[in-house]
Amino acid sequence: MRKLLGVFGAICGATAVLAGPPEFQLEIRDHLFFPAELVVPANTKVRLLVINADPTAEEFESYELNREKIIPGGRKAVVFIGPLAPGEYPFFGEFFPKTAQGKVIAR
Repeated sequence: MRKLLGVFGAICGATAVLAGPPEFQLEIRDHLFFPAELVVPANTKVRLLVINADPTAEEFESYELNREKIIPGGRKAVVFIGPLAPGEYPFFGEFFPKTAQGKVIAR
């Protein structure tokens, strides 16, 4: 029985490791970010899946997050952010900065 519990514990531990950081989605559509405000847990590393639904490329950029990533039109990209202290972290699209704007809110 003790051996069975040890195997069960090892499996549960491996599942937790494989689960990875929580994932959030951000979509670029009509040179806008959806959602424009993305709430993520504070003090936690997160996986941000950026989906570019536009036919043209866009760059996810944030000085506060220290991230920049070009996402070709019709493609997806992953950006890891955090762990972040509670607060607001603006981001924008480098190629369409007047319209493609948003912020990550860490709570």
